[in-house]
Amino acid sequence: MPPTTETILGVFAHVDTTVRALEELRAKGYHDLTVYTPVPIHEIEEILERDRPVSRVRLFTLIGGLTGTASGFLLTIWSALQWGLVTGGKPIASIPPFVVIAFELTILFGGLSTLLGMVVLGRLPRLSPTATFDPRFTNDRFGVAVHCAPERSASVREILRTSGAEEVRP
Repeated sequence: MPPTTETILGVFAHVDTTVRALEELRAKGYHDLTVYTPVPIHEIEEILERDRPVSRVRLFTLIGGLTGTASGFLLTIWSALQWGLVTGGKPIASIPPFVVIAFELTILFGGLSTLLGMVVLGRLPRLSPTATFDPRFTNDRFGVAVHCAPERSASVREILRTSGAEEVRP
């Protein structure tokens, strides 16, 4: 059975040619792209983030924050009711003093669940580099890996070559 997708890698020396290749690939309908750069480049990031759905990590943060708030109030109200220490004539389960603990646990649980969401959704840790990674991408070259159907690989190679790729390989 032939593979359902093929990966074509283009190696570029300059940011301009890399951006040009990405623009052309996106215009031709190629959206499954992996880009390797030695430094963060805003132009490349803008191209890749276009039409990308919003990350689901923020749902982890929301659920963690709400859990922190609920657990903060439950912990403080339960302990106040358990030991019944009346202070200053206020009710035993008075909400205002417990807001500080609830806020702190909101921040703690929200931060921890955000970290968990990034690890889970990012499929981390990646212990081995991808097959298309080249050590030159950490030094001075840019790489564009296009994942496409085998019948479209000739078109991808042509786009990468005409955009200024130094090297195009499967």
